[in-house]
Amino acid sequence: MTSADAVFAWLGFGALLAAVLPRALAGRPLSLPLVFLLCGIGVYLLPLPLPMIDPVDDRVVAEHVTEVVVIISLMGAGLALNRPLGRHRWGSTWRLLGVTMPLTVVITSLVAWWLLDWPPAAALLLGAVLAPTDPVLAAEVRVGEPTDDEHDEDEVRFALTSEAGLNDGLAFPLTYAAVGLAAAAGSGWSAEWIGPWAAQDVAYKCAVGVLGGLLVGRLLGWLFFWTRSRVLRLSQHREGFVALGATFLSYGVTELAGGYGFLAVFVTACAIRAAERAHGYHNVLHDFMEQVERLLTATVLFMLGAFIALGGLSALTWRGAVTACVVLLVIRPLAGWAGLLRSPLGKRERWVVAVYGVRGIGSLYYLAYALGRHGFTVPERELWAVVTFAVLASVVLHGVSAGPVIARVDRLRDAESR
Repeated sequence: MTSADAVFAWLGFGALLAAVLPRALAGRPLSLPLVFLLCGIGVYLLPLPLPMIDPVDDRVVAEHVTEVVVIISLMGAGLALNRPLGRHRWGSTWRLLGVTMPLTVVITSLVAWWLLDWPPAAALLLGAVLAPTDPVLAAEVRVGEPTDDEHDEDEVRFALTSEAGLNDGLAFPLTYAAVGLAAAAGSGWSAEWIGPWAAQDVAYKCAVGVLGGLLVGRLLGWLFFWTRSRVLRLSQHREGFVALGATFLSYGVTELAGGYGFLAVFVTACAIRAAERAHGYHNVLHDFMEQVERLLTATVLFMLGAFIALGGLSALTWRGAVTACVVLLVIRPLAGWAGLLRSPLGKRERWVVAVYGVRGIGSLYYLAYALGRHGFTVPERELWAVVTFAVLASVVLHGVSAGPVIARVDRLRDAESR
């Protein structure tokens, strides 16, 4: 048996498992990502001829694999949201992005600088890569399938899904800030990078990302639902893989224009959704993307488990482990609570949103991306170990608790409404 044969066997077994597990685990304190993470650890502890998994040495591969998973999850999240964009309708989202996210980055950076004794650039990088949230890894906290009722989503699931859809793109300027600081000051501090960063990496690239996503989304929305040509009106043919085309087109065009493709993909999905909210083709697109996303997420989590089994946490110190736990258990919950003050959410729902800022594949992508743009004085394996441990802890903590907690919140809400 060769290594390639073993890979094919495990790919086939994993695909079948990804189809069965969501139903088998429904209502149980266990999640599909956690199962595949544990499978990766268990399989790679066995004496089998399997390929080496090392995102440190294979940084480019890790970057592009996680990149594809993130943009597909962004398209799926945007297509699932029923609520039209608006200042008040998306009030919880703006609070999480405008208050919770910056607070999380700043406090995480300060903790890394103080507790880990990392230089400012590396500390800021840790804050930036742990800023994106990922409800894919705790499916109970994200919205379900698209419907034609804009009031069909409860505020907890909507807030967490919409926050994840946008903060995956908005983490880019923060990552560039860490790269810019490292390039300008090395292991110290400098303010020379702030001006070009604010103009180029914040203002220009964010604007191009939003405009690119909006233009592509509106064009595709017209093509899907409103063009007079039955050949071009793709909603008539009900082919789900079109969502992949929309994802890659929006991402590629925006990146070529110098904008943030992550931001563009989510905006494109929302624009397609807004073109015709009642059409059943949205369910076709969403279901296809959800299936692809589930397969890719399972693959990446299996590989992350393999990396852990092969010694990926060997560079982790107790200070790094404490820092990751503080982010998950203290910084995010308190920053989330602060961001949602005076929001329409009740106290119980506010705590749920604040606590379930799941760290996931986006964090792995941003770390691989940043390390490919500039070196940091902290060893790469130590950076990978801290971020990997944060994702591992989040998958375990949030994956196990999300189902029971969300089910209880739903029961209490239903009882109060009655």
